[in-house]
Amino acid sequence: MMSNNRLILAAALLLAALFNFSFFRHAVEVYPLSAGNLAFLASLFILLTACHVLLLSMVAWRFVARPLLITVFLVSSLAAYFMDTYNVIIDDGMIRNIAKTDVGEAVDLYSPMLVVYFVLLGVLPSVLIYRVTVKTESLATALVSRLKIMAVALVVLAAVVLLFGKTYASFFREHKTVRFYANPTYYIYSAAEYISDTFRDTGKAVAPLGTDARIPPTDQDRELIVLVVGETARADRFSLNGYARETNPLLKKEDVFSFTNVHSCGTSTAVSVPCMFSVFGHGRFTSTNAITNENLLDVLSHAGINVLWRDNNSDSKGVALRVPYESFKQDNSNTVCDTECRDEGMLVGLQEYVDKTTRGDIVIVLHQMGNHGPAYYKRYPQEFEKFTPVCASSELDRCSVEEIGNAYDNAILYTDYFLSRVIAFLKQNDAGFETAMVYVSDHGESLGENGLYLHGMPYMIAPREQTHVPAILWFGKNYHVDREELRRHTSHSYSHDNIFHTMLGLVEIQSEVYRPELDLVHHED
Repeated sequence: MMSNNRLILAAALLLAALFNFSFFRHAVEVYPLSAGNLAFLASLFILLTACHVLLLSMVAWRFVARPLLITVFLVSSLAAYFMDTYNVIIDDGMIRNIAKTDVGEAVDLYSPMLVVYFVLLGVLPSVLIYRVTVKTESLATALVSRLKIMAVALVVLAAVVLLFGKTYASFFREHKTVRFYANPTYYIYSAAEYISDTFRDTGKAVAPLGTDARIPPTDQDRELIVLVVGETARADRFSLNGYARETNPLLKKEDVFSFTNVHSCGTSTAVSVPCMFSVFGHGRFTSTNAITNENLLDVLSHAGINVLWRDNNSDSKGVALRVPYESFKQDNSNTVCDTECRDEGMLVGLQEYVDKTTRGDIVIVLHQMGNHGPAYYKRYPQEFEKFTPVCASSELDRCSVEEIGNAYDNAILYTDYFLSRVIAFLKQNDAGFETAMVYVSDHGESLGENGLYLHGMPYMIAPREQTHVPAILWFGKNYHVDREELRRHTSHSYSHDNIFHTMLGLVEIQSEVYRPELDLVHHED
């Protein structure tokens, strides 16, 4: 039998000792194990434990204490696995990704080691918490006791920080990244941020955008533009951009423009996709802006353009809520499926859609599954397995860097094929349209550089591998563009901020929201 306070203290110690391998690993990278740093590293453990005591003391009261602690241990075991295995940070952006992840993506993250973490760090402590007998106390006694333990925790926190004042001043100011790995404190803080944002935005009206948009009467030609939104593709793995491996054998045969210095708005699909369709750009973009304002697709619709979104990813992340939307994730809608449904299936029936759309310009968005990890080996049909051996597992820490890179590059090779098929589709419509393709990935991916995998790092500390994305333009024979002038700009610095205005420029929309200086194609120096 133990009191609630002792249960909280035991839980706090256990969380600090067993769930924070990533936190202490990163701390040791900054403060290497040495006689001079041992005392400070020990103080970090005390600090973390005191923080846990304070956090749990505020919420784990009486009858809710055990179910709440069980929940914390179960969730923290999963957080520990992903931080220890992929070196990811679970901030509010990552929680937004988790909330928007579909079943297929979640299954890809399954591994036997995940089960081990969940059972040993989640289930076993939960069983012990469930079985322990908690002493019943009067409300007054429990309140006084709780205030005492919180006061002690505060005193310990203050004493530790004062004792190592200079070191903690440096730690808090210069090594914020280490704190992001604190489990469960940081993901709880991030979850509160995400929930607060979500509730604040619920029920808000959507502000109109670009209602003045129109196609000028002088534009008598119909445009057919395909915007391909890639997934998890890195610019430096495209041979068009100088990568030593031939990952773009088909695109190199086309007259494409590969922009080599483009950076994403975010490091996750849930941020980057809404951001690239937003008028706000990286500097002013927030999830609230995305939810409460119309976007590029709405502006196109205001101008009378036919818009269609086809999706082989989880969804449009709220972008396509007000335009025709078709999902190709299942074999009942996608006719090109083997171990999973392929991006190529989004092209099936597309010609029929164009043929029956007899008036107005057409903009089609194709949202790829692309290189979504960690199961890169699933992202391409078997005939595209050119680079071997591959990592045929979601547990990337069990594969070599070469095997991970091979599987990833094979998925890039399949994207090369898919984009060549998009171009072929557009070519067959050259007679009736001015055609063009825009391809840009939502974000990049870490493949083991500096021990980091996947994506979703906070943007301010994200490595270039997660933010440097490929962007490719192609134009049909009837689309009038100064190709030589455009080619001279392909190495200039651009970002997702340019996509909104480039798309408006491609269909020659006139609107106050259009900024020609941000248009990749029609800008003027």
